[in-house]
Amino acid sequence: MGSRVVLDTGPLVALIDRRDPLHAWAANEVKLLKPPFLTCEAVIAESLFLLQNVHGGSNHVTGLMRDGYVRLDFHLDAHLVPVAELIEKYSDVPMSLADACLVRMSELHDRARVFTLDSDFKRYRRHGRQAIPLIIPGPTR
Repeated sequence: MGSRVVLDTGPLVALIDRRDPLHAWAANEVKLLKPPFLTCEAVIAESLFLLQNVHGGSNHVTGLMRDGYVRLDFHLDAHLVPVAELIEKYSDVPMSLADACLVRMSELHDRARVFTLDSDFKRYRRHGRQAIPLIIPGPTR
């Protein structure tokens, strides 16, 4: 499985927080995937916030980035218009900034799969109508 992996907040947090109910699933999936995992600053910000009470959580996130396993691969200023359009299109969900950035990243890396725990990604479409390939727990992988 050589396609790029776009990393969402949920699996990153689950991977680091051993108390997370999906920690084992996330850890097993990571073994099957090839780094670097691509992400955006919004995902990093969400992850750092959610891991603030996990001992060493923030250091683990920055360590994964420093070691090249997780790589920032998105510049919001260059993609603000399509990201804003996605947020508006999915305002009924509502779509977070991080989700919109990841959908846009999946458009930029056409063969990429989004590694997520968020079932909203089953509703989102890239390029307006294409289902996004997902790595997600459950039977609809």
